[in-house]
Amino acid sequence: MPKFSTLFSILFFSCFVASANFDFNANCLKAYQNVFELKLGTARQLIAAEKKIHPNNSIVPLLENYVDYFYLLTTENKSEFERLEANKEDRIDQISDDDKNSPYYLYAQAQINLQWALIRGRYGAYFTAAREINKANNQLQENAKKFPGFHLNGIGLGIINAVMGALPDGVLKTTLSTFGLKGNLQAGVNMLDKLAENLPKSSYEPFYEETVFNYAYVLSDVAHSPLAYTKTMKYTARIADSSLLKAYLQAYVCARNGHNDEAINILVDKPTGAVYQSFPYLDYLMGIAKLNKLDYSAAAYFERYLQTNKGVNYIKDTNLHLGWISLLKGDSSGFSALMTRIKNSGYTYHERDKQALNEANGPIPNIDLLKARLLFDGGYLTKALTALTDNKVEDFASAKDKTEYYYRLGRINDSLERDDAALSNYQNAINIGKSLKYYYAAKAAVQMGKIYEKKKNLAKAKSSFNIAINMKGHEDENSIETEAKQGLKRIGG
Repeated sequence: MPKFSTLFSILFFSCFVASANFDFNANCLKAYQNVFELKLGTARQLIAAEKKIHPNNSIVPLLENYVDYFYLLTTENKSEFERLEANKEDRIDQISDDDKNSPYYLYAQAQINLQWALIRGRYGAYFTAAREINKANNQLQENAKKFPGFHLNGIGLGIINAVMGALPDGVLKTTLSTFGLKGNLQAGVNMLDKLAENLPKSSYEPFYEETVFNYAYVLSDVAHSPLAYTKTMKYTARIADSSLLKAYLQAYVCARNGHNDEAINILVDKPTGAVYQSFPYLDYLMGIAKLNKLDYSAAAYFERYLQTNKGVNYIKDTNLHLGWISLLKGDSSGFSALMTRIKNSGYTYHERDKQALNEANGPIPNIDLLKARLLFDGGYLTKALTALTDNKVEDFASAKDKTEYYYRLGRINDSLERDDAALSNYQNAINIGKSLKYYYAAKAAVQMGKIYEKKKNLAKAKSSFNIAINMKGHEDENSIETEAKQGLKRIGG
């Protein structure tokens, strides 16, 4: 994180030290900065020193929760989550006994509630997560009324609005609706964008990195925004290169948005050393990026992830990718063994692991379709198209493969801005695959809707989004339906 002058420090502390027991002093600020560089060991030492000197400083339990939050995000370890969860109420109790006239009084409690809710949701504990989100939202709303100039409220409110506005139908959405809590995706995105733009020009500059971390997540994973790459790279540029979190954010968003070579370079150049929190996911991410350019050295990264990961997510998905490498190398027995391993190991908390299990139970992928899929995901559009050049729909025996063939062609042509070809491909995918259990036809309808939306043909956009919504019983139904509903909301349908 950028350094700031002594004068700025004086201005910062005069703004933020609301009472002696919510003292975001220099030591606390240094601990906070180390958290957001993923130097969690250093942060723990600084927090322990602060606790010894100022045992009643209620910024300490907030910082301790930040450390636990990022520790659990980087380890994905459910047993550690269950162990550390016991700390939550003690921290809330200490804060709630403190100065109610501080802007940190409600803010700190809300942050702790929201952080635990976001972690809890990863393990399917939706009812408790919903109660915590509702509590955090109420606390932040009240704090915003009491302290309208305390801009940090916008971080949590931005996340809650965005996540709630894009939440697919399911237990969490149903439970939150019982509290009367509704979100607005665009409002949440706008809140975070405004903060990312304006914090560097204000006394809240030290909280910039946290804002960008949450904004990048919302853009890429919640809003699925076409601006995710440009915005993330813009706003992370001013963060210090010593931040492992910066490397993660940039590599993740690059890999998710077709800037694959850039993702690989960022991961190669990431900061390393014992001072940083162990982060096995980065090996998984490198494996994904390598395989998306059909570089089979990806296998070494996937194997390392399986060896070092102590968490519950991406195990099935990692084995799926290892299976694809075997298949692409002509090792059908190795592929079969890995499909069996998917069925017998790992968990299905994460959508990628659920999809991996679906694929392990499905037919063997067609090699050309698999290559096109991987190359497209990496942003290698011309190579992806070349992978399908020698194929015609008649070359594929199953309705699944015929549907996927048209869907893959549609996605490639769509990204190459060949709208007419993409629309034709998508329509063919819908015609063949609308009654199948695979996601291709429904997703094709959503993509058609987006093209028509871009062309300002709102009647056809609405029709396409509704076609997607009306398809039932397929993979990824909830998230595709939610994406289609968001499209309807954008066009006023």
